[in-house]
Amino acid sequence: MNRMDEAAKKLKIDWETYKTLRSPRTSLAVTFPIRMDNGSVEIFTGYRVLYNYVRGPSKGGVRYHPEVNLEEITALAAIMTLKCAVAEVPFGGAKGGVACDPSKMSINELERLTRRYTYMIMPLLGPDKDIPAPDVNTNQQTMAWMMDTYSMLAGYTVPGVVTGKPFQLGGSKGRGYATGRGVAFVTSEMLQRLNMPLKGATVAIQGFGNVGSNTARFLHQEGCKIVGVTDISGGLLNEGGLDIPALLKHVEDEKKISGFKDGEFITDYRRANERLLKSDVDILIPAALENQITEENALDVRAKVIVEGANGPITGTADKILSKKGTTVVPDIIANSGGVIVSYFEWVQDVQAYLWTEDQVNQRLKELITSAFTGVWDAAQEHKTDMRQAAYMEAVGKVVEVTRLRGIFP
Repeated sequence: MNRMDEAAKKLKIDWETYKTLRSPRTSLAVTFPIRMDNGSVEIFTGYRVLYNYVRGPSKGGVRYHPEVNLEEITALAAIMTLKCAVAEVPFGGAKGGVACDPSKMSINELERLTRRYTYMIMPLLGPDKDIPAPDVNTNQQTMAWMMDTYSMLAGYTVPGVVTGKPFQLGGSKGRGYATGRGVAFVTSEMLQRLNMPLKGATVAIQGFGNVGSNTARFLHQEGCKIVGVTDISGGLLNEGGLDIPALLKHVEDEKKISGFKDGEFITDYRRANERLLKSDVDILIPAALENQITEENALDVRAKVIVEGANGPITGTADKILSKKGTTVVPDIIANSGGVIVSYFEWVQDVQAYLWTEDQVNQRLKELITSAFTGVWDAAQEHKTDMRQAAYMEAVGKVVEVTRLRGIFP
């Protein structure tokens, strides 16, 4: 919220118009029972927050994690609002989640959880209202269950109610790689502006899930040297560069980086993350959870450029420390917007019942995210500020302008 407020002040936006952006429009908390495989009944709590939808249907992921709470979901929904605006995607922002530990649940328990959660938030959902997508610990299968549950209750198939679903159910080609591909596009654009060569640049990536692994895939293809990665099982470090194609195959088979024989492996993931965040590299890409770089470790960060693959990986205080150090930060609302951009493409294909080729999807992603990045870069130069504030200024300005045009009902 402080970053939004600062952006509004910098733009000299009228307070009466701006303050409508400071609170979520709709917040829903639900509790529901699920029968577990052993016959017991557990009670789960879920959330769905539609932060703002003046620019179009609200859009945002659903995460399953033990620490999910309303405050976190609200903050992430606000970020989604800004992300859609800065990327010129005609959506508002939303987020959802269930407090649970999916690693301790069977596939059948997860299906029952997903279907009941979908039913509980059903009044908010719809292809013209609110459109969920995958997030932390959710995937294509989760979206397939959500789409099917909504469709069964509606009485007909509604593929446009979610994005990030399997291609056979109306998903888009290229969607699974989209966020990582977008991070790679933005990284390339940033290095061009800084007159740093992409080929041979050293990269450390925190988190090797969908975003981190695909970012590694595409940056490696561009000639970058990936010298360190971490996930929940630990960390891999190799100053000579990791064999990324082989690592991707290992993770596909084993679902974790541990056991891969290349470089130094650190079994304690906390110590591995600590080592990785302090790596002397050209580019650091935090692609795990929020609040990973804080005032406690920001001074130890040695990377020249940080590209935020995750949402909110740098705290506000750490941001200021990094700015004073001269570290260039590409903020999440532009850096990882590839996912929501291709989700928009998926939604367009669903409502038109017309599928695009993967080349069309990738080319349009590159055009849209590069244009958005250029707009943020130009705003940073014009207002003599950093990329974070410039991105927030671009986003806040666009949402406030639409709010002004629509007016206040009644």
